[in-house]
Amino acid sequence: MSAGVRFTKMQGIGNDYVYINGFEERVDNPHELAARISDRHFGVGSDGLVLILPSATADVRMRMFNADGSEAEMCGNATRCVGKFAHDHGIVKKDVIRLETAAGVKIVRLLFEAGQVCGATVDMGEPVLAPERIPLRLSSAPAAGEDAQRFISRPVEVGGTTYAITAVSMGNPHAVVFMQGIDDLDLPKLGPLFEHHPLFPQRTNTEFVEVLSSTRIRMRVWERGAGETLACGTGACAAAVACALNGYTGRSPDVELKGGVLHIDWDKSDDHVYMTGGATTVFDGVYFI
Repeated sequence: MSAGVRFTKMQGIGNDYVYINGFEERVDNPHELAARISDRHFGVGSDGLVLILPSATADVRMRMFNADGSEAEMCGNATRCVGKFAHDHGIVKKDVIRLETAAGVKIVRLLFEAGQVCGATVDMGEPVLAPERIPLRLSSAPAAGEDAQRFISRPVEVGGTTYAITAVSMGNPHAVVFMQGIDDLDLPKLGPLFEHHPLFPQRTNTEFVEVLSSTRIRMRVWERGAGETLACGTGACAAAVACALNGYTGRSPDVELKGGVLHIDWDKSDDHVYMTGGATTVFDGVYFI
C-alpha cells in the first residue's frame, strides 16, 4: 500500500480546506497533491490544501494551494482555521497567534465557546488600493474625474458587458462588482471571464455584491483557481472596503455569503481590516498518496 499522509478537514463558513500538519507530515509536491486531494469525486473534496508549517518569523506559517494546484498568497477563512488547528493540536499555546503567510504576518485572536476554539478575529492588515500593487495591467490613463491612485467603480468590459469594477488587494487581488440579482448569475460562465481578464495579470478573485443596507451586504464569490465557493474571507474584506469607498455602507458591515456571515471592520485608527468568523473541524483522516 502507498504511504499515507494524515490530514484534517476544516471549514470556515463553508470555505473548506484540507489541512496537513507540516510539523509531523512531509509533503513533497503540494501543487500536485492539492489538485488530487481537493477533487470532490476522487479525493477528499475541498476548495484547496493548506500546509501548517514552522516559521522563523512568527508562531506558525501557512502555505495555501487552490483546488487547481496553484499557490495563493492568502485565504482569510483559512487563517481562522489554522489558528484553531494550531491551538487544538498544541502547536501554539496562546490565544493570540502570529501567523506567517505569503501576504505577510497576520494576527489571529482566537474566540472560545465552552472552552473550545470556535472562531477568530484576524487582523488582515491594510487594504492595497494602488493599481500597480494589486496588480492591474492598465491600458489607458484614468478618465477625467477618476482617481489615478485607486481603481474605484471604473468601467471594464467583460464578455461583451460593461461592469463598474472596484479593485482591492487583501494580499491577493479582488474585483468587486455591485449589482442586483446576484442569485441569477451564471457564475461558471461569468467567473472565468473575470478571473482571466487582461486587466489582472495574476488573475483575480471576483465578488458580486448586493447592498442590503448601510450595515449589511450579500455576495457571491468566484475564487481564482477554485471557482465559486461558499465563502471567501479576503473577498468579504475586499467587498467591505469597496462598499465604504463607494459610499454604500459604513466601515463595519456584516457580509452574507452562501456559507454564513462574516463581520468586517475597516478601522479608521490604523487603516487595518479586521475579519471575525467561525472555524470548525469537520473530520480527520489519512490520504494514501
